[in-house]
Amino acid sequence: MSTIGFIGGSGIYEALPLNDVREVEYDTPYGEPSDAVTIGEFADTGREVAFLPRHGSNHGASPTDLPYRANMYALKRAGVTHVFASNAVGSLKEELEPGTLVVPDQIYDRTKHRELSFYGDGVVVHQPFADPYSPELVDHLAGAAERAVGVEGGESDDATPVVKGGTYVCIEGPQYSTRAESEFYRSQGWDLVGMTAIPEAKLAREAEIAYATIAGVTDYDVWKADSEVTLEEVLENAERNQKAIKAAVEEAVRTLPDDHTCEAHTALEGTVNTPTEAIPETTRERIEPLLGEYL
Repeated sequence: MSTIGFIGGSGIYEALPLNDVREVEYDTPYGEPSDAVTIGEFADTGREVAFLPRHGSNHGASPTDLPYRANMYALKRAGVTHVFASNAVGSLKEELEPGTLVVPDQIYDRTKHRELSFYGDGVVVHQPFADPYSPELVDHLAGAAERAVGVEGGESDDATPVVKGGTYVCIEGPQYSTRAESEFYRSQGWDLVGMTAIPEAKLAREAEIAYATIAGVTDYDVWKADSEVTLEEVLENAERNQKAIKAAVEEAVRTLPDDHTCEAHTALEGTVNTPTEAIPETTRERIEPLLGEYL
């Protein structure tokens, strides 16, 4: 049975029905993860869920400085095969109002100062990344969100708009966009703007972990007339979105088939461009949990 990882805010994890919870600290060649990995059995399903708060317990690192590689490496070590993530995002379209949940299927990378790969140091891996989110997991997560909270159903009388598909433009931060940048993103037809999709999605693919995210819209960025993004607005709306995101993730975990697989799980096949004998021993030791079967 697959172990499912969840990367998001602590408020969502604390609401998930986990039993026999334990915390595991992982040492990684990429430094310390944001926090210990919390592992527990989801409800009475027998399925394990491994939770990692992206920003740690104190939210002390900016999006640029988060230990993305250590986080994904730790989840791989925990046996995770699928990751559901959550993001707070700004909307670039009038119809994507604050409170909307979006399961994007594309990313545009505008980051500048982040480590984007596990590899290097004597080994070169060229991976396809045309579909940055695992299409099979996008379908599953979007369907789960629609069933749990969407306009056609859900247990709550306050149905939440759910949108499948869209482009998430990932900016460096920690500042929000300028008006010129926001207008440019809109002119490209993109849908969401945020700061943490990259390199998380790239690292998941390099670790052969299926990855999809559910993004909760918190604001209209700065393109909209009389709109000025503030931390207060983002935090207030993110808190309001938590209940819907928690319900969607819970449904997605509960209904993921035991034998669910997708192309991400074999994403490293045929991608290593360096002869095994030419890879330095120290590099081979570092990447063994990730790339070992292909060397």
